Amino acid sequence: MENIAAHLAKLKAELDQARQSGDTAKINHLASELKDLEAYQQHHPGEQKDPSPLEVYCDLNPQAPECLVYDD
Repeated sequence: MENIAAHLAKLKAELDQARQSGDTAKINHLASELKDLEAYQQHHPGEQKDPSPLEVYCDLNPQAPECLVYDD
């Protein structure tokens, strides 16, 4: 993906397809991913670059061990 808006549109389309097919596991996964990406977009309103999954996770969980940055 090149930007957040395109990624959101793709997720929404995939979520609609999953709902039509009745794939509950995929619906839950896509809904969670969509919610997290929308939260990331709200925290970074001026940013257009599509974030990596780690960037989204760390934005939502800054105290997670994977996200801590130490200055030596």
